[in-house]
Amino acid sequence: MPDDPASPQPSSAQSSWRKGLSFRLLLLTLGVVLVVEALIYMPGIASYRNAWLGERLSQARTIAALIEKSPPDSLPPAVVEEVLDAAGISTIALRIENTRRLIASVETPRMVAYEIDLRWANIARDVMGTFNILLHGNGRTLRVIGPPPRGGDFVEIVLHEAPLREALVGFSWMILRDSLVISLITALAVYAALSGLIVAPVRRLAQAVSRFRDNPDNAATLLDDSTRQDEIGHLERNIAQMQLTLRQELRQREHLAQLGLAVAKINHDLRNMLSSAQLLADRLGMMPDPGVQRFVPRLTDALDRAIRFCQSALTYGRAEERPSRMEPLELAPFFRELGAQLLLDEASSPALRLHVAPNLKVLADEEHFNRVVTNLIRNARAAIEGAEPKIEGAMIRVEAARITRPGAAPVVEIMVADNGPGIPPMVQERLFHAFTGTANRGGSGLGLAIAFELMRDMGGTIRLENAVEQGACFRLTLAAA
Repeated sequence: MPDDPASPQPSSAQSSWRKGLSFRLLLLTLGVVLVVEALIYMPGIASYRNAWLGERLSQARTIAALIEKSPPDSLPPAVVEEVLDAAGISTIALRIENTRRLIASVETPRMVAYEIDLRWANIARDVMGTFNILLHGNGRTLRVIGPPPRGGDFVEIVLHEAPLREALVGFSWMILRDSLVISLITALAVYAALSGLIVAPVRRLAQAVSRFRDNPDNAATLLDDSTRQDEIGHLERNIAQMQLTLRQELRQREHLAQLGLAVAKINHDLRNMLSSAQLLADRLGMMPDPGVQRFVPRLTDALDRAIRFCQSALTYGRAEERPSRMEPLELAPFFRELGAQLLLDEASSPALRLHVAPNLKVLADEEHFNRVVTNLIRNARAAIEGAEPKIEGAMIRVEAARITRPGAAPVVEIMVADNGPGIPPMVQERLFHAFTGTANRGGSGLGLAIAFELMRDMGGTIRLENAVEQGACFRLTLAAA
């Protein structure tokens, strides 16, 4: 059945307000105050009952003292009945030395249905007795016992329940009215205070986050720095910093997307150029010159690697690397061949010094591991050659050793260290982050990020062991073969 257009519909603002934190806070405050008032009401009404009965006992003691001091039959029965009726008491009795003495009575004593003893205070008993009168009072006769006026064991009075119950109901309505007024005033005061201190700032934060979510490129949606020194101010400053960081990350990703598109466009042409160079290298390999025959295989291998390296930026942007093919790799001949490709040895500058045990093998993908170590050595070489002043005795040191720890599989730790200028502290924090973790002028910042991913894919680790002014040291860990 379609909705009647004439029927009133709650607005979205009203519905949102009812579901909001402010409305819940108001209800919670009202509920808490009412609960506190209820807890106060129970002993309060019990005290009111005892005070009401105590007042009747006091009147009874006064009447008993007056009757006892008067000569016998000096007070007409009509006067005694009028006094007792005015006090709401039907019978007054005094007990002395286990002898009960009837002082005055306006009617034949009735069967007592409920007894209240005010000589000993018990809050739980008094509360239960008061609610018994409120909930089950139906004109019963009560006997109330209290301390005597002078001497004796106790004084007791007999009265009707109806006046007491009527007084308790009136007191309850008064407490309820006052509780509602106090609850409403307290709730509004607490609500106003908490709304100004907490709810309103949280609402502003939520609106600011929503604006930033809808349009993060607009600088106007950024949250201003807060001057508050409390937790809300701390939260506002953190959100403002997060927005700035996220905005930079979004811009960087946009630039990465544009870079990936540019690399994709030039990748085809660059591969064609390298393929042509590879054909020329193959023709050179047909020459009988021994020197040419010695260097052409290395040149061909370098061109093959260059063709694969030209796709590194594009591959990284698409987060797609060929899965590692793990095979045993002997480290000593691997590093010697790598040094020959990079034209580095103990006599070169910088010198390449290898400290690798013979027959030491790791489980690794040779191509991926080659890319990792080549990047580390090239970075070390670039840092040394770009240092001012020039470093005497420049050296790149590679060490490898098998490590066996109790309860763990053996691993091989490879250290690549240099005595160059070191890595600045600002760069160390983002060393393995793409496009930001580079200390070399003109570097792209991709090499170490790719190396980190390749080592992780091979089940190994790479970390910066130290970064002091006299050089940098990277420690690589791979499973031993």
